[in-house]
Amino acid sequence: MNVVYKINAPISVDQFIELLNESTLGERRPVDDLACMTGMVMNANLMVTAWIGNQLIGVARSMTDFHYACYLSDLAVHRVHQGKGVGKKLQSLTQAQLGPRCKLILVAAPAANGYYKHLGFANNPRCWVLERDHEIRG
Repeated sequence: MNVVYKINAPISVDQFIELLNESTLGERRPVDDLACMTGMVMNANLMVTAWIGNQLIGVARSMTDFHYACYLSDLAVHRVHQGKGVGKKLQSLTQAQLGPRCKLILVAAPAANGYYKHLGFANNPRCWVLERDHEIRG
């Protein structure tokens, strides 16, 4: 398996959706909303990808200021290539793009909690999420 990793290489929305579906992450992403998926691909400012030939097999999609915080919004690896170090390498390359004080932050799927702990991530119970259909109270 000759995996090539790329930083900010262009990917199509179709490639992104196909990978999400093949990684199981598609179950938790709006893959049927083309406008949303297009925005997700076009507005990420750090994308690390893994390729075998012309096939996208992994992606780490992030939004970051590169100095203090990097939100790793999507980490997806094709099912066939999971457990082979692709996800770990995607995270490592993402972190390598960041400044020395920049934190890598993510919200894990419940089944992935053990995976991130194994890599050295610390669990933080202070994460809060406000869904779009709720107003901010003041």
